[in-house]
Amino acid sequence: MHNPGKLAEMTELLAPNGIATQSAAELKLAEPEETGTSFRANARIKALAAATATERAAFADDSGLVIEALGGEPGIHSARWAGPDKDFRGAMNRIQTLLIERGATTPEQRRAHFIAALCLAWPDGHVEEFEGRVDGHIVWPPRGEAGFGYDPLFLPDDYDRTFGEMTALEKHGLPPLGLGLSHRARAFVKLATACLKP
Repeated sequence: MHNPGKLAEMTELLAPNGIATQSAAELKLAEPEETGTSFRANARIKALAAATATERAAFADDSGLVIEALGGEPGIHSARWAGPDKDFRGAMNRIQTLLIERGATTPEQRRAHFIAALCLAWPDGHVEEFEGRVDGHIVWPPRGEAGFGYDPLFLPDDYDRTFGEMTALEKHGLPPLGLGLSHRARAFVKLATACLKP
C-alpha cells in the first residue's frame, strides 16, 4: 500500500494475528494503474502486481466513499478527487458544493456509504477477495481531526460522531476492544475468518 492512512489501519488489524507488514512504498514498488471499474477489481490489480513483483503473498485494499445523490461519486475515484496533493479538504468542499447544487440538504438526501475491498494474492495468481461496507450520511461542516481522507464528513448510522471524531480503536478496532465499525474492519473480519484462522 502507498496510502499511509490505510497502511496504518491494516497494520493494526494484522498485528494481533502475528503478521508483520511491509508496504509497497517501503519495497519501492511502482503503483500499478488502477484501470478497474470497481473497488474489488482495483484491489485485485494492486495485490497481483505486488505479489508478482515480490514473489510473496501480497495484500491490497481499494476503498472509497459512495454518495447516492452524486450518482455514486466519488466512488472508485475517491483519492483522485483529492488530487495529487491529497487535498481532502478541497475534495470535501467539492462534495458539499455538489450536494447543495442538487438540493441535498437533509441527512436522508445525503445518504452515503464507505466500501473497502480487500484482496489477498499469491504469486501463482490465486486471489481471495472480501468486501466491507458501512452506511451513514454526509455532514457539514466536517467534524474531527482523527482518521484520514473523508472521515470528518461521514457520520455512520446509529452514531453521533463522525469517523473523524472517533479514535482508531473505536473506528476500526476489532472486538472485544473495538466495535469493528469501519468498512475496512468489516472486510478484514471476513478475510481473517477465511484465511487467518486455523
